[in-house]
Amino acid sequence: MMTTADDTRSRILAAARELFAERGYANTSLADIAAAVGLTKTAIAYHFHPKDRLAAELIAPAAEDMIALLGADFAGDRRAFVTALAGFMVRHRAVMRLFMEDLGTADAAPPGSTGEAVRTFRDEIYLKLVGPRPDEAATVRGWAVLGALQSAVVHTMDLPQDEVHATLLRAALAIEDL
Repeated sequence: MMTTADDTRSRILAAARELFAERGYANTSLADIAAAVGLTKTAIAYHFHPKDRLAAELIAPAAEDMIALLGADFAGDRRAFVTALAGFMVRHRAVMRLFMEDLGTADAAPPGSTGEAVRTFRDEIYLKLVGPRPDEAATVRGWAVLGALQSAVVHTMDLPQDEVHATLLRAALAIEDL
């Protein structure tokens, strides 16, 4: 049975997910989240202080799926990996904007930070896309696929998930020339 505290946390998480996706993490304050759920900023801080804890809780399911994706054996089948990656990105597009903000600064992120984790995931995805010694064309295709997937999922939040997935998968496979 869900307690009142669990219900409040769920409402806060849902509001934060929506606001972060709409405005971005940096442009969403605890006061904004409080207003969305009809609580005080102090009540939000009671459940999630600092704000990073809120983002971490929202990102956790996506991170677990990312670890599973990166651990899966695609036996060199790039098409299968691109298909799984597109599915992951669309499925978790509500939290991808958080990743997108961190991607811009990931290369300068300090050890132990969320940015470092994002950089590690990004680099592992890239390696799965291009392999250990990519030529120049593979390098460009790999970064193009990553850029297309990341940008498209963030900017299509208002479109149906199935349509976004189908169109984005076709685009990513075309970039990869698969």
